[in-house]
Amino acid sequence: MLIKRRLGWEMPESQATPESVFFNRRSFLGAATGLVAGAALPQIAAAEGDPTLDLYPAKQNPAYTLDRPVTEAELAANYNNFYEFGTSKDVVGAAKRLQPRPWTISIDGMVEKPFEIGFDDLIRKVTLEERLYRFRCVEAWSMAVPWTGFTLKSLVELAKPQSGAKYVKFETFMNPRVAPGQSQRWYPWPYTEGLTMAEATNDLALMVTGIYGKPIPNQHGAPLRLITPWKYGFKSVKSISKISFVAERPKTFWEGLQASEYGFWANVNPEVAHPRWSQASEQLLGSRDRRPTLLFNGYAEQVAGLYKGLEGEKLYM
Repeated sequence: MLIKRRLGWEMPESQATPESVFFNRRSFLGAATGLVAGAALPQIAAAEGDPTLDLYPAKQNPAYTLDRPVTEAELAANYNNFYEFGTSKDVVGAAKRLQPRPWTISIDGMVEKPFEIGFDDLIRKVTLEERLYRFRCVEAWSMAVPWTGFTLKSLVELAKPQSGAKYVKFETFMNPRVAPGQSQRWYPWPYTEGLTMAEATNDLALMVTGIYGKPIPNQHGAPLRLITPWKYGFKSVKSISKISFVAERPKTFWEGLQASEYGFWANVNPEVAHPRWSQASEQLLGSRDRRPTLLFNGYAEQVAGLYKGLEGEKLYM
């Protein structure tokens, strides 16, 4: 007799948020009104000339369910951290300066052969899927988002890293004429992030190209961003233009700015406070309710093993 052991972050279908209520993609995309309709749609709509529109909506992967409703699209579209375009959460207008076409991603470092690839070519070489993920910000707010993308593991395979590569380093674009925040020289631009190879090849790590069934808009990090749902949101670098495979641990953006408050690992842990506030609970975006923070944001069963033997590391900030 085959007994399926349900992972800790999974839910029975009977307990999951009904798709007809929160995420009927066909009616969502076609309706002018509804749960997340109206004013939300212009903020998440891609340009009509986007050459990848035929890839959306992607098939939803049923393995990834939620313990909370999907955040309304309007809220997610208008509450963003994107320091290249300002320090407030309202960056939609400023982010319109970003031109996500043409967009080239450089793959270099310890790989079989460094190369550059256009985003529109890359997206045709991978398989897109939709996943429902929890998203937890280090500022102690959270949301639940339907991301579309492809596994980072598949991109690693495409890059063909050498055996000496221990880390993957990500960099965003660098253009102060487009992104006024990059003119502020006290920040260590360009925005840089990094993962170990083990983290990068974990099934949860997702290269995101879309949200709410459409190509991802500028304020969310068009055309390509990273999502690592077991880590605080600042690890999820936006508008990626360069990916390097390296032997040494890269110094990340927030480490370079304030290493005492923001470490390399940034794994969600309710028991380890930020130096200036607690991480024990989180505020759901669009709700007055606070929820207890889950270890690894609820994905411990899939990722806790990545950190065995690293007890001496500062794993959670």
